[in-house]
Amino acid sequence: MYLLIILLPLLGSFFAGMFGRFLGFRGAVLITTSSVLCSFFLSCIAFYEVALQGSPCTIELSPWFVSEFFDATWGFYFDSLTVVMLIVITSISSLVHIYSIGYMGQDPHLPRFMCYLSIFTFFMIMLVTADNFLQMFFGWEGVGLASYLLINFWFTRLQASKASIKAMLVNRVGDFGLALGIMGIFSVFKTLDFSTVFACAPYLADTSIVFCNLEFHALTCICILLFVGAVGKSAQLGLHTWLPDAMEGPTPVSALIHAATMVTAGVFMIARCSPLFEYAPKALLVVSFLGAMTCFFAATTGVVQNDLKRVIAYSTASQLGYMVFVCGLSHYSVGVFHLMNHAFFKALLFLSAGSVIHALADEQDMRKMGGVVKLLPFTYAMMCIGSFSLVGFPFLTGFYSKDVILEVAYAKYTISGNFTYLLGSICVLFTSYYSFRLLFLTFLAPTATFKSGLKTIHDAPFIMALPLMLLALGSIFVGYLARDMMIGLGTPFWSNALFVLPKNTVFLESEFIPQTQKFLPLISTFFGAVLAYFFNQSQVFLSYRLKMTTLGKQLYTFFNKRWFFDKVYNDFLSENALKFGYLVSFKTLDKGAFEILGPSGIASSFVNLAYYFSRLQSGLIYHYAVVMLLGIVFLITVINLWEFLELILDNRFYFVYLLSFLFYNYYSLKKSQ
Repeated sequence: MYLLIILLPLLGSFFAGMFGRFLGFRGAVLITTSSVLCSFFLSCIAFYEVALQGSPCTIELSPWFVSEFFDATWGFYFDSLTVVMLIVITSISSLVHIYSIGYMGQDPHLPRFMCYLSIFTFFMIMLVTADNFLQMFFGWEGVGLASYLLINFWFTRLQASKASIKAMLVNRVGDFGLALGIMGIFSVFKTLDFSTVFACAPYLADTSIVFCNLEFHALTCICILLFVGAVGKSAQLGLHTWLPDAMEGPTPVSALIHAATMVTAGVFMIARCSPLFEYAPKALLVVSFLGAMTCFFAATTGVVQNDLKRVIAYSTASQLGYMVFVCGLSHYSVGVFHLMNHAFFKALLFLSAGSVIHALADEQDMRKMGGVVKLLPFTYAMMCIGSFSLVGFPFLTGFYSKDVILEVAYAKYTISGNFTYLLGSICVLFTSYYSFRLLFLTFLAPTATFKSGLKTIHDAPFIMALPLMLLALGSIFVGYLARDMMIGLGTPFWSNALFVLPKNTVFLESEFIPQTQKFLPLISTFFGAVLAYFFNQSQVFLSYRLKMTTLGKQLYTFFNKRWFFDKVYNDFLSENALKFGYLVSFKTLDKGAFEILGPSGIASSFVNLAYYFSRLQSGLIYHYAVVMLLGIVFLITVINLWEFLELILDNRFYFVYLLSFLFYNYYSLKKSQ
């Protein structure tokens, strides 16, 4: 049963990809959707057995790499953390598969699309079920590949192609850090098996490691390198630029990859490696600070975005910041709980946005929408539920995890706790503002849509409405139903899946913080909603006049242009890399030094030398006799004075001579051309 959870999406993807042309539209949809649905039902059984009944399961399938000390096997580990992630991945993936039948129904390449969705689901399941770091890295890279294929699904679009390449390259930077972290783990622990590494962590907590010729605390260095991988995959500050651009893919892709599963891989990896992070307090400090800064950056940027999907994308980055910084405060269970809750309401928001875009003939600019609340009442209701859950409205799913995150941050009483609480509280206001701004501009503001677009507008058909209704139920009830089970005081739910040192536990303190701090997120939420109504519905011209002031224009430009991160990267990294590739790598090395030192350069050098020697052939015997005499005298002199020459000459003169010879030939080649 456990192996079927993993294999079913792979089989569905294989049949849809290899035999899609024979299966056709209905066959490919039926096979992929049914395989992922079966995987979801089996995941529910696994959740009951592993998490609720407390019986973790380990499966050793077969050896993979065996070389002296290095021993990596195909193995699968099912504990509470794994089965929670399986429920999230398979449920969201199943609903996205069903939704795609309606959304992509007119696309001639639907079998290929369903194949990509299923292979993505398979790699994500491989990532969360792995029992060693190498297998997790296999799933990690597979998810990156699948995201490239899905973002670039409409490969004739230039922007989609650019976005997919950007996502791939930015993730390579993070993956390089993760690979170094895994190498560091093997050098310290001599194994990559999770259970062995985590069991040995306290005994090797004081060891050192040499990295870049400098000595570091081993676990701190390893955890920061692992976190670099999480920064790339979970779009944290610095490697976040790929996430908003990835909205160029079809909307179901945005819901699956960039809201529910792929971007949460980094948070899952931090939670999985909690036994390592707990013994690296400096690494936890880095995690909490970067998560809080990401949360603040994404929230401020989302406030002034005009693309419907881009606003939700920055909301995703902001919520990932919440998850990461609460993991940095050693509250991994709260981070994973928010991850699960976020998957439901963010998938609901993305799929509702897809319904709006589908109805308005692929229009994504919110300034060209408005007034469609009466034409799309069902979509409006779904979008409201998703937005209210996102802002943490009382008794919806988001409320039960978002407020707890801020409470445990306040109760930490450290620099990292105060910093994260301050930025997290500010972000509540911004989150509320851009969520309600999205509702006002899209549905409630005076219409700015063309009449021709309104003629054909229609609400979501049943095949698209069914996933929305199920996700709405999750966005309302999941947080309430799972709160005590997953983050209640003294709950045995996580068992050994998450590890926290006793000194880092502050749950009890968070229950007794002042009531002002408990009500602050709710007050910020209402204040953000009032501001959104005031500036986008009631006093639109006032907001325009504020925007056109000198300070308003500068602030708007700064936030709308994403704090100029892309410009800095383009001007200082991308442009210099391209210049290096053309001027240095291609012209100087490939077409320069390598040609001179290569067969072509050596052959032309001998031809030139032969040409110059041929000019010495005068045909007069006494010329040849003089040259021979001079040569013999020179050789005798060198032989007799060799010991003396060795004392005054350095071997480096030979290198200088070689360089001068090469440059001479290079310039003679250029003159001859």
